[in-house]
Amino acid sequence: MITLEFNVVYQKLLDILNGYDFSEERARLIAQTHTQSSCDGVYSHGLNRFPLFVEYVERGWVKPDAEPEKVGTFRTMERWDGHLAPGISNAHHSMERAIKLADQHTMGCVALRNTNHWMRGGSYGWQAADAGKIALCFTNTKANMPPWGGSEKRIGNNPFVIAIPREKGHVVLDMATSQFSLGKMNTYRLNDELLPFAGGWDGDGNLTKEPKKVLASGNAVPTGFWKGSALTIVLDMLAALLADGNATHDIDDNKEIGISQVFICMIRINSLREI
Repeated sequence: MITLEFNVVYQKLLDILNGYDFSEERARLIAQTHTQSSCDGVYSHGLNRFPLFVEYVERGWVKPDAEPEKVGTFRTMERWDGHLAPGISNAHHSMERAIKLADQHTMGCVALRNTNHWMRGGSYGWQAADAGKIALCFTNTKANMPPWGGSEKRIGNNPFVIAIPREKGHVVLDMATSQFSLGKMNTYRLNDELLPFAGGWDGDGNLTKEPKKVLASGNAVPTGFWKGSALTIVLDMLAALLADGNATHDIDDNKEIGISQVFICMIRINSLREI
């Protein structure tokens, strides 16, 4: 296996991004996030997804110079329109706003519409935890798995993140509501490996550990079967309602853009005791 130092990979990504209309600050954030994800072993949402991100930029589906716009304020909650800017920068900005709202009001929520894939969701959990905040955030996706009992892709594997700050190391849960994220299944496919557990159905409706067949059918298994199916449906409903944005059924199956996300922050319990 060939290994490269962080700065070598980071600089290469930065050089590529500088060939497009990204600001220097935004290019550095995107390169940092992709590189760090792979360095942490999350290849599925790090370097593996970078070529697809660049393709979306070249197709005009991701707007390098677009800026998020606040479209509603409800005291402890804000609603923003991402205007199809990069998902990483939109998500980072939204979590920053949620952190500031929590500083002001104990709790803060930012709902974001018209954004793009945030890549590794845990990045924003660590962002909040590093600021000393408890956080919960989630996103919807295009339809990529069937609801429990169904056979057609109707719901997304809507990932969610819970972060709890600790002096001895933050606790961050980052998971999709499918048994394996599509990115993780693609990593197994690229390595020509079987999944450790059945990850979905093949084209004939049989459960399989073969990632190629699951990705070809598009029918992933919901985490916890019917429970994961129900969870993904309500996360989609909440994201679309709070952001006044697209639900999964509104998102184009061929280009996952214009999605909805929610970022919630609160101060730590020990801080509450001091009030």
